[in-house]
Amino acid sequence: MKRKLLIAVAFFATMTAAAQNIAAVSPSNTTTIYQTLDEAIVGAESGSTIYLPGGGFQISDETKINKKLTIMGVSHRGDTDNVDGATIIGGNLYFEEGSSGSAILGVYVSGNINVGTETVPTTNFTARYCNVNSIQVKNSLSSGMIVNQCYLRNVSNFGNTNVKITNCISDRIENIQNGTISYNIIFYKNKIPKGYSYLGLCITGTANSKIIGNILEKPLYDNYWNSYGVSNCQVYNNYNANGYDQSSNRDEDPIEINAPIYDLFEKWNNGSISPASNFHFKEEYKEYETQVGIYAGDGFSDEKSLAPIPRIISKKVAESTDESGKLQIVIKVKAQ
Repeated sequence: MKRKLLIAVAFFATMTAAAQNIAAVSPSNTTTIYQTLDEAIVGAESGSTIYLPGGGFQISDETKINKKLTIMGVSHRGDTDNVDGATIIGGNLYFEEGSSGSAILGVYVSGNINVGTETVPTTNFTARYCNVNSIQVKNSLSSGMIVNQCYLRNVSNFGNTNVKITNCISDRIENIQNGTISYNIIFYKNKIPKGYSYLGLCITGTANSKIIGNILEKPLYDNYWNSYGVSNCQVYNNYNANGYDQSSNRDEDPIEINAPIYDLFEKWNNGSISPASNFHFKEEYKEYETQVGIYAGDGFSDEKSLAPIPRIISKKVAESTDESGKLQIVIKVKAQ
């Protein structure tokens, strides 16, 4: 990875001179420049890393990822020192047959990340430092998935897989088997219809899993419908904004904070699943920040969601060529 980063640094000047160009580095360290993300995905060799600078990149629903690829942007946030801002992919991503072992880091995705198909699983997929509409896993054999330090803006369905979700801010999470849900903040933005009312749960369809150190806007049990969101799970050290659930999955050692969820954080922002919110605890509740929520556990590493990719922190392009016909370009690049 270190050698690939050095190669990527060398190509950032080229990428800046020809705006929005994309560098794909092969396993043999050969670099190819593409004009569009669709072209990069189709043309890149299996095992390649596709480096996306700050800016917007559209992708077609017709483009399916059928090889092992790592897609790496600068950050999904616009408040980094990268002069071109966040890396934004417009559209949906489809990791299908042949894409096992793929990863995506440091990217804002306007649509969904789809993993596997109904007939073919995709295994060992990783999403880190991303902000996506949702993750949709299509095959229950898609094992070994990791989702870390991501924003999941809408309901994500993990297809009854053993996914490990850590240090994320998420809307409702559905359908996990033998997985791990730890040190997340999980909201209840989109209701589940049932009859003429709604189930008030933010984790559903989950069994035989570990649920540890999370902040839950809604309980794991719905008293009105006598319904369980989880079964046969290890549940401990969570903060439940609505108190303890009265099911067989009652928290073994709940985090008790004498405050409502909207008063815990420095910037509640109406619970918006966005970097515009600030989910650090207020000073009076600071002692709990290492016990529960996204800053607890050992899965949190970067406040700005910076992927290990070079960033352009300053650039200056002359308005005209000099006497010898050369255009002066000065670029300052910083690597993680």
